[in-house]
Amino acid sequence: METIQYNKHEDGYGVIQLNRPEKLNAISNEMASELKNVLESAKQTSIKFLVITGAGSKMFCAGGDLHNLHGELSTDEAFSMLYPMKEVLYEIVSFPVPTICLLNGDALGGGCEIATACDFRIAKENTKFGFVQTKLGITPGWGGGALLYEKVHPSFAYQWLMEGEVYNASYLQKQGWLHKIASEELWNNHQKLLNPYLSKSLNQMNILKMQYRKKLSILGFSALMDDEVRNCAKLWESQEHKEAVQQFISR
Repeated sequence: METIQYNKHEDGYGVIQLNRPEKLNAISNEMASELKNVLESAKQTSIKFLVITGAGSKMFCAGGDLHNLHGELSTDEAFSMLYPMKEVLYEIVSFPVPTICLLNGDALGGGCEIATACDFRIAKENTKFGFVQTKLGITPGWGGGALLYEKVHPSFAYQWLMEGEVYNASYLQKQGWLHKIASEELWNNHQKLLNPYLSKSLNQMNILKMQYRKKLSILGFSALMDDEVRNCAKLWESQEHKEAVQQFISR
């Protein structure tokens, strides 16, 4: 089974689906490599916008796969494991047309990082999300924490990263992280859900995204995201992280 699926919709947009629902769409090394290849390929095609979503209804993405990102990695090994997803997130944030994260379920840790890299986040009702990395003795490690400061008020970003809380969708819409919450009925009608984007021309999309990229000063993001990966890797060998991972696995 393909863990990453990509399709170009007949209405002219691309869809990337994390397709590992039995593992809550947790990102393995294989998925990180596939994601990067798919993003690079999609960038070469003529699409109005790119949708990123997950398979199943329970979880958009539970973060990194602990089979790969286990607690016994050295700092250098952790950096090597984390860095490919930093490159994926940078591909998303710098993508030439708008990116829309359709959050089909909850997201934790790295799942929230992927969502944050997207331009727009639309969640299904009754979902919840958490940058929970600090509860595991580490910090965000794919660059999503650095991006969060650009997407919401810095004070809230700092609080969320520090406390590692899981919040419901309605609260995160008030904080500006979520742009829309869709009812079950609207969620099942993607034509209606995506109509604000479908109704625009490719030229409009390119111009608006170019303006947004200039506002974000995209080029400076890569270095900030690199720093985040390095800092997270430094914490990997800490006793706090090893104990937290062991507790998580033994639950």
